[in-house]
Amino acid sequence: MGVYSFKLPDLGEGIVESEVSTWHVSVGDMVCEDDPLADVQTDKAVVEVSAPVAGRIVALGCSAGEVLAVGAELVCFDIDGDGPGAEGTAARPEPGGEAPIAAPPAKYAGATPFPATDPVFQQVLASPSLRKRAREAGINLADVPGSGPKGRISHRDFEAFLAAGGELASRPGESRQATREVRLSGMRRVIARKMQESKRNIPHYSYIEEVDVTELEALRQHLNTEREDGQAKLTLLPFLVLALVKILPRFPHCNARFDDVEQVLTEFDAVHVGVATMTEAGLMVPVVRHCESLDVWRVASAIGRVSALARDGKAAPADLGGSTITITSLGAIGGIATTPVINAPETTIIGVNKMQERPVVRGGNIVARTMMNLSASFDHRIVDGYDGAQLVQALKASLEHPGAIFV
Repeated sequence: MGVYSFKLPDLGEGIVESEVSTWHVSVGDMVCEDDPLADVQTDKAVVEVSAPVAGRIVALGCSAGEVLAVGAELVCFDIDGDGPGAEGTAARPEPGGEAPIAAPPAKYAGATPFPATDPVFQQVLASPSLRKRAREAGINLADVPGSGPKGRISHRDFEAFLAAGGELASRPGESRQATREVRLSGMRRVIARKMQESKRNIPHYSYIEEVDVTELEALRQHLNTEREDGQAKLTLLPFLVLALVKILPRFPHCNARFDDVEQVLTEFDAVHVGVATMTEAGLMVPVVRHCESLDVWRVASAIGRVSALARDGKAAPADLGGSTITITSLGAIGGIATTPVINAPETTIIGVNKMQERPVVRGGNIVARTMMNLSASFDHRIVDGYDGAQLVQALKASLEHPGAIFV
């Protein structure tokens, strides 16, 4: 047979390894060129890797949930075999001497009976090859817990289900186990590693200040009533971004990235703002680029666009890299104060807490004002405490007198 070894490609931005989060094929499958092979998780996004050739799968480089180095064999193809029944094309062992995923038994005694067109079975997130295995085994995939994004079921999940004796999920009225172990994988594992590295390597300090945003809120609401058809609705974030654009030239080391290996700080004239966004897969930080060239409406539109890409799982690696400063906001549930973790290798992150009306003393009188706390964290190796406080105070002044943002 002709063997074609497909290596894990370089997915950009200096990535040296990636996790194969989900396989869309299994050993023995026939694939066409450009058919999806696997979902590969990088530090930035999930990337679908497609087949470079047509052929029969004879080996997979790893199991789902494992990490491969760039350049390691991802898939081995037989590109001139006689199809699934060809003689002499048995899959070779996978790395570590393990045999490839075994074919399922003809029928599984613990399976839930179901017709091939069962709508619940069809709605389950799983690859075509896994659906085929489940049908051949008589397993209803609706009974198999999935560990992938949106509950997607991987071959590993299926194998674990079989190994556990096909134990079904608890039915209504049945008791559930008191504990369970959840293996970190995919985006959650990337988040865990990046947060640990950031807290371990960066000496954080946080500075928190309250801001009177009464005038800003009045301006925001007024502009929203005057916006043209098709213009994005304004939230507080576009104003915060433009306020940062205005003051960051005075604090260039806060609009920067620090290489702690080379001990080099790169300061930027352009302002590329990362917008921390919660998705079903976990926290992602899509980037709005060149905010210094945008007006408030275009910033609002860009924030909405990149955040939607992240939430929908459609953000490309280019959408998730290159930020110079990050904003994080929990919106209405933002609490009184937070201590945000820096998005390394940046030096500064600005946290937005919830707005609420509070009694405030002004001119000797108690009045109701719309107040909000800003929580900023800085890399103390680069940003001294005085400088961090000055930046937040400058930001406070801009937001309390929002006309200055546009002058």
